[in-house]
Amino acid sequence: MMVAQTKWLLVRLFSKIINQRTMPYIEDRTQWYEGQGLWEDVPKEKWNDWTWQLRNRITLLEQLEARMELTDEEREGCRHANEKLAMAITPYFFNLIDREDPNCPIRKQVIPRVGEMEVSAEEMLDPVGEDSHSPVPGLVHRYPDRVLFLVTDRCAAYCRYCTRSRLVSNAQDYNFHPEFEQGLKYIETHPEVRDVLLSGGDPLLLSDKKLDYLLGRLRQIPHVEFIRIGSRIPVFMPQRITESLCEVLKKHGPIWMSIHVNHPRECTAELKAACDRLSFAGTPLGNQSVLLKDVNDDVDVMKALLHRLLRMRVRPYYIYQCDLITGSAHLRASVCKGLEIMKQLRGHTTGYAVPQYVIDAPGGGGKVPINPQYITKIDDDAIHFRNFEGKLFRYPLKSFKVDEDCRCEEAEIEC
Repeated sequence: MMVAQTKWLLVRLFSKIINQRTMPYIEDRTQWYEGQGLWEDVPKEKWNDWTWQLRNRITLLEQLEARMELTDEEREGCRHANEKLAMAITPYFFNLIDREDPNCPIRKQVIPRVGEMEVSAEEMLDPVGEDSHSPVPGLVHRYPDRVLFLVTDRCAAYCRYCTRSRLVSNAQDYNFHPEFEQGLKYIETHPEVRDVLLSGGDPLLLSDKKLDYLLGRLRQIPHVEFIRIGSRIPVFMPQRITESLCEVLKKHGPIWMSIHVNHPRECTAELKAACDRLSFAGTPLGNQSVLLKDVNDDVDVMKALLHRLLRMRVRPYYIYQCDLITGSAHLRASVCKGLEIMKQLRGHTTGYAVPQYVIDAPGGGGKVPINPQYITKIDDDAIHFRNFEGKLFRYPLKSFKVDEDCRCEEAEIEC
């Protein structure tokens, strides 16, 4: 018990230091937080049972107030949470919150704030236009060769910036009920679909038996070559990554998986162990982060996250600009901040640690890469560009025919 308490106190002390925005983020790279925190008296076999984690989620204002002092913004946000998106936090993930720091980056992601009820003119219920590209309920066909298959409307915990807050938890009475058979029949009858992404909600909330059935049906479709799962359950509830689940993934593999980690504090010993189990089961892992104001919109924080991911066998894949979902203005970081972070990553750390920064185009345009400006000019003689240090270089093009569409004049775009 003393060991667990000591670890918890160290994390709390560390979090106070790193949340002083006047100081750079200083990471202790030797530490991987683990432990049961407020639930240290719960028997380990229960704590490590993912169904126990689900049954004991914090879902009510009263449960939060019994465990921590809320700000007025949080208290008011919790009172109205179910009008937009239900609140749910697993005991495991709640332990990562600094209960004494209102600016804790974990706290901001899962505890509602009153800002959620303020809707800006540019915000939308369906910010990336999924509904307009949905040929059958629960399936989105936006890109030529791939589909998004929404197989559930539930999550283990609810991110307050969720793009699908209109669908998940049924808080807004959207009446979304995934229909497996309609989705499977659509995929079977569309031979151009070679890539299927299972999402939701969170697919890993389905039972092993149901996942086995879905993956098995998809593997029977000759033109489906690539199957992916998008999940935040390893982060919210690593206990779900059981040996039996890994056997299902191995049976139908390779099943690629994108997890969703936003802050280095989420990279715990338990998550690392879960990622090891998935990797050893032959599941390639990538990470998708959302750029969030005062959570990870800082180059030192982001770099620490990306390095931790690599140490967990997870390849950083995307940094998303926060979608224009209703009530998210208080969490959205600026695009200029995102570009600044990308400038400080390219060339300053291993290329494996550099994700692609994207905006999912509002209204349904798909993901668009947003990069710092490296090309300065393209003419008949050369492509002129700057490197990560800002030094100018040229690559000769005289042996190539330069298409008119490829030419560009001197570009001085800076942000």
